[in-house]
Amino acid sequence: MKKKTIGDLLREHPFFADLEPQVLDVVACCGQNVHFASGELLGREGQEASFFYALRKGRVAIETFVPSRGAVTIETVDAGGVVGWSWLVPPHLWVFDARAVLPVRAIAFDGQCLRSRCETDAAVGHALLRRFAGLLAERLRATRLRLLDVYGHAPR
Repeated sequence: MKKKTIGDLLREHPFFADLEPQVLDVVACCGQNVHFASGELLGREGQEASFFYALRKGRVAIETFVPSRGAVTIETVDAGGVVGWSWLVPPHLWVFDARAVLPVRAIAFDGQCLRSRCETDAAVGHALLRRFAGLLAERLRATRLRLLDVYGHAPR
């Protein structure tokens, strides 16, 4: 059986599956397979966001530290999801912690590589920006709901 390429894996991943073939090929050039053990951090709040991850297997908790409660999970991301958007937005620092809850197999994408490709290829930039805008909106909704859970109900 032929070993799958990063491009093959991306075609199977929901976040990338409908990308135009030429865009997918450019994105694939910036990816590599990675593994994380349970409990291992994919990213830490305040540190440089050099990569984002397309999860193939496993689960990742998106966490933030709340002084009165410790680490609070804002959202969990399973296989088929994406972890990390800070690579795209200056100053390119993680906004939350991302911790493997289960062993993770993922494709890690080099943020610098993709930013340079986005700047030189408008189709790549447009395709990724549309996807990540949706991801950001989803994460903001999840964060809002969790904050209501942590700090009480919204005023009426």
